[in-house]
Amino acid sequence: METTPKKYKYSWPIEATLDVIGGKWKPLVIYQLKDGTLRFNQIVDKVQPRITQRMLTKELRELEKDGLVTRKVYAQVPPKVEYSLTETGLSLIPILDELCDWGSEHMGDDIEFKCEEE
Repeated sequence: METTPKKYKYSWPIEATLDVIGGKWKPLVIYQLKDGTLRFNQIVDKVQPRITQRMLTKELRELEKDGLVTRKVYAQVPPKVEYSLTETGLSLIPILDELCDWGSEHMGDDIEFKCEEE
């Protein structure tokens, strides 16, 4: 009897990683949460004017679905929602730090903001 080979969703680990954190916005959102919990508008303030609120909502939902971000809703008026990184999300920070270092080193003249406050 012939067995069908298992079909994997990804061929390479980097493909899986980029599927979860790839794109223009997810790494920026994750990086803004590296120092702790933020409310939605605080994230908007840190990432704008480059991201719309609609896009930020979409990205946060995907990051939550993928287990990188937690969302805590407080039952109050007006509504209060806070976002923070999970342990899995925090494990990406050293990688994102390295990407920031690379960008500063190789493209520093074209960069408006620094990764770290100096």
